[in-house]
Amino acid sequence: MSQQERVRKEYKYSMKPLFEQRMRSLLPEEKDFAAFEKIVHTQPKNFIRCNTLKISPPILFERLAKRWKVKQPFPDYPEIILIDQDLGPGELGNALEHILGYYYVQEVSSMMPSLALNPRPNEKILDLCAAPGSKTSQIAAKMENTGILIANDFKMNRIRILAATLERSGVSNTVITRNDAITVCSRLAKRNFKFDKILLDAPCSGEGTLRSSPKTFLMWNPKMVDNLSRMQKKLIAFALKVLKKGGTIVYSTCTHAPEENEGVIDFALKNFPVRAESLSLPLNCRSGITSWQSEEYNPDVKRTCRIYPQDNDSEGFFVSKMTLLEDIKEDIKA
Repeated sequence: MSQQERVRKEYKYSMKPLFEQRMRSLLPEEKDFAAFEKIVHTQPKNFIRCNTLKISPPILFERLAKRWKVKQPFPDYPEIILIDQDLGPGELGNALEHILGYYYVQEVSSMMPSLALNPRPNEKILDLCAAPGSKTSQIAAKMENTGILIANDFKMNRIRILAATLERSGVSNTVITRNDAITVCSRLAKRNFKFDKILLDAPCSGEGTLRSSPKTFLMWNPKMVDNLSRMQKKLIAFALKVLKKGGTIVYSTCTHAPEENEGVIDFALKNFPVRAESLSLPLNCRSGITSWQSEEYNPDVKRTCRIYPQDNDSEGFFVSKMTLLEDIKEDIKA
């Protein structure tokens, strides 16, 4: 038993009754819920992402294979590498290859939003809530350091981490902005600056991070979910103002809460000229739900992707992809 497993065993966090009730509603089959409950009390696997701006996946794999047991579980995405063994504290972060920026330590489900966005060279892309930079650096690598990538965040301590991540990764096509997401979208819209693609990896209640951040068991509360849902709807409304007609927006969270997931996509589908797109991702995805409690959602929310930890031995995530069908010209007030 590893030290991390021993520490987790010594103090087993438990679900709050209301959270358990909600998860049982999302996972009504007893075996499914039991698998979820079991896996969230275990450590997540050790995934890294090869930084193709500095090294190719085969060369990095060969280097790491001399030290660790490594696998590439997804043939179509060789940059995703699994370290398939127990590691000491800080071992991945202290390795020379990490210090040189050859790889980024990133949970596999966290890589899915950028894959859904499908960045291409020479595009204009906005990463609206960018820190700490995991998805920003992933997007920049897919863009091959071409085009324009704007990475925005609000808090200075997070901006510092974002800047350090991009510098270590050798990213050179990115402009970092410091502002709240609504203000930066409003300012760009006034200048009629439009993006080909936007990633809105929204602040959320973090229900999907129970494995790596067990304090979420203690911090979770329904008021937080409701407050975040209102903020997320405002964020997606303002993000759409700076998306080109025909452009792509990916909205993602690391939570299971429908209010923060399908509820936000339902809001966008009902109020803006957007179309929900089907997703093809390397993880096992469940379709979005079309009703929750007293709410009925647009049937097209089924095209979104729910990533549950028991389905992939991963963290939990929600990923959606939409296309803007017409320019949004009307003024949206904060």
